[in-house]
Amino acid sequence: MAFNVSSLSYNEKEQLLRLLEEKEQRDLVGGHLVKIWPEEGPLSYKHYPKHIKFIEAGNEHRERFFSAANRAGKSITGAYELACHLTGLYPDWWPGKKFDHPIEAWACGDTSQTTRDIVQKELLGPPGSEGTGMIAMHLIENIRKKAGVPDAVESFKVKHISGGYSYVGFKSYDQGRRSFQGTAKHFIWCDEEVPADVYGECVVRTMTTRGLIIVTATPLKGLTPFVQNFMETAAQDETDENVNVLTGSYHE
Repeated sequence: MAFNVSSLSYNEKEQLLRLLEEKEQRDLVGGHLVKIWPEEGPLSYKHYPKHIKFIEAGNEHRERFFSAANRAGKSITGAYELACHLTGLYPDWWPGKKFDHPIEAWACGDTSQTTRDIVQKELLGPPGSEGTGMIAMHLIENIRKKAGVPDAVESFKVKHISGGYSYVGFKSYDQGRRSFQGTAKHFIWCDEEVPADVYGECVVRTMTTRGLIIVTATPLKGLTPFVQNFMETAAQDETDENVNVLTGSYHE
């Protein structure tokens, strides 16, 4: 019901301002479910069919590639999906794969700096404002800083709705293939195109868990073997409908 603010008393206006400030603060630290893609309204998920198609493809495809222009929401989509899996908190409209348990995940970028400035920022928020990104502040624990890179985070834990904790580590391609060896992962998000040897390690890390790998990238290097392989497999996949959501796998 609409009302005229000018008709409010001074005390009522003060109370309204306080409530609006509290709401703004809740939205700032409330995480993915309050930041983007509500059920209804101008920012509803219904207005982002390509992004939602990418998420939905996770039901049948372990490997996905979201190829789109800069500022098209690729990284936001990657961070949103990872936030859902880390927390176990999925919106009612969620069409994709769900994990019913805490997960082990990696979030990756080109370099330590770009990982900090893009991937880390989307998930945690800017340095010094951790908890204002896709992961709600009250769910974040054990933030470990990365040695040698100012303001960079190496890993952190996330409270899962089941009562356990998910774990996410930040990686960069310039660390080389060997740094991607190790334990099994349920989910790996790679922001920007991945070197073939690094991507191969990501595939190995998700084999025993039947985990997911997503790549969100603008193909600035053109039709590389990585992009071409996804395009060839996606061309035979009728579910993609030319929406720049490429599913399949990279094979040398």
